[in-house]
Amino acid sequence: MKIKRQKQAKKTISFYKYNFSFREPFQILLDGTFCQAALIGKIQIKEQMLKYLMGEVQLCTTSCALKEVESLGKDLYGAKLILQRFQVRRCPHFDEPVPASECLLSMLEGTNPHHYFIATQDNELTKGLKEIPGVPIMYVIQNTMVLDKPSECSLKRVQAVLAGEMVTPTQQQSISKLKEAQGVNAEEGVRRKRKRKSGNPNPLSCMKKKKKGPTQPKQSTDGEKKTKKSRKRKRKPAVAGAGGQTVTANPNTL
Repeated sequence: MKIKRQKQAKKTISFYKYNFSFREPFQILLDGTFCQAALIGKIQIKEQMLKYLMGEVQLCTTSCALKEVESLGKDLYGAKLILQRFQVRRCPHFDEPVPASECLLSMLEGTNPHHYFIATQDNELTKGLKEIPGVPIMYVIQNTMVLDKPSECSLKRVQAVLAGEMVTPTQQQSISKLKEAQGVNAEEGVRRKRKRKSGNPNPLSCMKKKKKGPTQPKQSTDGEKKTKKSRKRKRKPAVAGAGGQTVTANPNTL
């Protein structure tokens, strides 16, 4: 009987893995009713869940579930001690606590985006959970931990996705990423121009600039002599004129 129960659990877990993207470690939200049933049945919750779900688990609860157990008095004192060992996830009712059933439903946000398992013995809560697709439900029967089969709502969602009538949350995220990459505005449906990278850069612009060192004056060798050509200016001959004045003679007239 135990082997048959594990085979059924493996089949159910595979259903949630492939259709709703559940991954390890599995996050399991527990309330006080489940802890009380496990205490009566002498069930070691974490150890048996590791074996039953065949994977790593993270056990957690909410502050509303803790306060509900505390308000019920000594009858659930043992369940309160068990529930206090688990992680407390933040819920929107920190200032004004609500019943644990209402709090756990609010943690699922209508689509269970965080992929929670719910462990509870509350029948009213179980009915509400079965109306949300992709929510694995666990409970205790005759001192045995059981993972419930997928609900009708979950099966219908998978059939609709396979028929192409609906899109899973994972596919919706992929579509939105593709739209962003293509520059499509989700609200207006307008395609924006993508900024394309220019061609290859000019290889000359990528070259490192050479550092110019201090300029040094050219040194002449011993064998070389710098000669400056001096231009001799020819003087015109002076001729004595009348009155004793010297007159420069034009060489062309001489």
